[in-house]
Amino acid sequence: MFRAIVNKWMQRYFSDEEAIIFTFLMVLFFVVIIFFSRMLAPFLVSLVIAFLLQSVVSAMERLRLPRMVAVIVAFSFFLGFLMAVLFWLLPLIWQQLLSLTRELPGMVRAAQVWFVEMQAAYPQFLSQQHLDQLFTEASGELRKLGQWLVGLSLSSIPSLVAWLIYLILVPILVFFMLKDKQKLIAYVSSLMPEKRSLISRVWREMDEQITNYIRGKSIEIFIVASVTWASFVWLGLGYAELLALLVGFSVLVPYIGAAVVTIPVALIALFQFGISSDFLWVMAVYGIIQALDGNVLVPLLFSEAVNLHPVSIILAVLVFGGLWGFWGVFFAIPLATLLKAIFNAWPKLHGDDRGL
Repeated sequence: MFRAIVNKWMQRYFSDEEAIIFTFLMVLFFVVIIFFSRMLAPFLVSLVIAFLLQSVVSAMERLRLPRMVAVIVAFSFFLGFLMAVLFWLLPLIWQQLLSLTRELPGMVRAAQVWFVEMQAAYPQFLSQQHLDQLFTEASGELRKLGQWLVGLSLSSIPSLVAWLIYLILVPILVFFMLKDKQKLIAYVSSLMPEKRSLISRVWREMDEQITNYIRGKSIEIFIVASVTWASFVWLGLGYAELLALLVGFSVLVPYIGAAVVTIPVALIALFQFGISSDFLWVMAVYGIIQALDGNVLVPLLFSEAVNLHPVSIILAVLVFGGLWGFWGVFFAIPLATLLKAIFNAWPKLHGDDRGL
């Protein structure tokens, strides 16, 4: 009985030659990504950037500019942005991170005084034993953070060499991906089997969605980070650039990211302003930014790019983020959409089978 069920299932989904080839290609793709993602990191980064710049190139081509001129202009914008990040944003973020690390012990002491006062006022909720345990653990974590920073500075030379290699390889790869886009696509197509209706169907469904997703997510990060930075500077909150960067990248993890980043925003505002109207203003403005992002910006940017249930999105973030780290989180939604497209397209090869 069990063998009959398995045979019927195999006949339904894998009796076609194209289905077997497509399954092999998908398994090969995931194996390569899982085991060689670190080595392929420059290529993956370049591919994402090329996807983003292709929109700029296409827009300029619609204005009757030659493709080579459009590629050079778009690539020049990319190099200018890269220089701004390397020589302005990253040093500023690093300086603020070091400054925050130096101020953390004072913040912990201030929190200890506040908790002691709360314990004296409400002894039924907070015990002295729990407070001692809490601050002992906090002190241990601070020592670990200090050791990590020292270790990071000592190991900066090989890391610097790796980053220099990336900074050379990525712009070169991006330029040739833009310049020779049609040649690269034609070469990859020549490697595919002649019978590829399933592959073509999935690719047509995914091409526009992945492009829209990468472009939309990059625009969302930039807008959210910029608005957050301007708001925090206007409110006089310290570490505005560092917090804005955290809030911007938090949109990569839907639902979870906003909740997690709320903690450092609230803590820094609390230690700087205390329980005051300034603290409430910071939290109110931050809440408005998150609400506008979720209810206005995301629907505008992703109305046609993503059609997944929130549970599917969270599950994809957990699985792919656990496998591939940052890039797994970044591509979690496109990969989940890819799997959905495959599942939707696959049964159409053999029609509906009501026997199972």
